[in-house]
Amino acid sequence: LAGPLADLRITFGRLYAEKDLAIEIDVTDGLAVACDAQDVDEMLGNLIDNACQWSRGRVRVTAAATEAGIAVTVADDGPGLDTEAAARAVRPGGRLDESVPGHGFGLSITRELAELSGGGLRLGRSDLGGLSARLLLPA
Repeated sequence: LAGPLADLRITFGRLYAEKDLAIEIDVTDGLAVACDAQDVDEMLGNLIDNACQWSRGRVRVTAAATEAGIAVTVADDGPGLDTEAAARAVRPGGRLDESVPGHGFGLSITRELAELSGGGLRLGRSDLGGLSARLLLPA
């Protein structure tokens, strides 16, 4: 995961350069998931893009081995979502704010890909104040 996350950090740092975001990555070298590489890139890309879009200045990505697999958490310091909005956000086309670019499929695609691989996606409140997206994937 360290390599793909480093690449995504560079990509989203450039895409959101005007926001001057601090994108922190904390992943142990050698940590790997048993998923298709393109699916992993899409899931992580969707989550990091979402965090960068809503962040006020800080995005943090962590990954760690758990008993259930590998947990990747993408957290931001944006406005976050309440429980009801988080449930709507993972449904296909679940756009919550029509005033910003997007189609509303990133989180639902991420959830579906995670579930197809035997994992899952859970949204909650970040300790940074915004959204926390916890992606669980098989090791």
